[in-house]
Amino acid sequence: MKVSTPKSRQDLHIKRRDRVLEVGPGNRPSFRANVLVEKFLGDDTHRCGGLRIFPHQQLVNAAAEALPFADKEFDYVICNQVLEHSDDPAQFLREVMRVGKAGYIETPSLLGEWLFPKKSHRWVVLNIGDKLFLYDKRRVPGNYANDYGELFLNYLPYQSLPYKLLPFSEGELLHVRYEWKDDIDFLINPTDEYYSKFFLKKWDREMVCTLFPPRGLATELGRTLRAAAHVIGDKLRRSQGRRPLLLEEYKALHPGEFK
Repeated sequence: MKVSTPKSRQDLHIKRRDRVLEVGPGNRPSFRANVLVEKFLGDDTHRCGGLRIFPHQQLVNAAAEALPFADKEFDYVICNQVLEHSDDPAQFLREVMRVGKAGYIETPSLLGEWLFPKKSHRWVVLNIGDKLFLYDKRRVPGNYANDYGELFLNYLPYQSLPYKLLPFSEGELLHVRYEWKDDIDFLINPTDEYYSKFFLKKWDREMVCTLFPPRGLATELGRTLRAAAHVIGDKLRRSQGRRPLLLEEYKALHPGEFK
């Protein structure tokens, strides 16, 4: 079940002694992860840059749909910007639930995919009523050819403070952030019109309020202040952060581990 909507990967309920797996870390692994699973070691098609690994982490070459771990081997599983790439998201999620007791899933939202689409993304994702809905991107109307990521990902976050606060005050506007425990409630390509309309039809006010419930002034001020505090804290963490290794550097430290 869903337990929270974290502000970012730095806002997760991970205990100090938890054993943590990250699936598909790409070029931005979570420092807290003990084990990384990556399907494509040398192919950067599905990520923005070369694979990186922190020195303390174990790297396993495997697919998310067939994880080589025992049932409930991990206390927490992080899946950041990877589910939308899967050829079989149902099997992906079943495997994550099998090996993990709790975890975090982050994907682009429907609006995020429209603003900064990627050809390697196969699914559009929404969180509706604490349930993950995935819809085949090829069936969703819209222009997914134009990519405005340079503006929304690479420019505004560094030029506009109000925009920088937006992802943390409106957490699921551009991304779906889903922290879960025990199991993940999900549905692939919903046929019920109540859910499919969010992917296929024009949004009316009722649909908007379902996804983004109205808030009072006090709540809004509180969210804005917490977002600002999170941005400052995240900036401090990044300035003190360690540099992850490139794959070749990692291989040099672990000779014979990968052929």
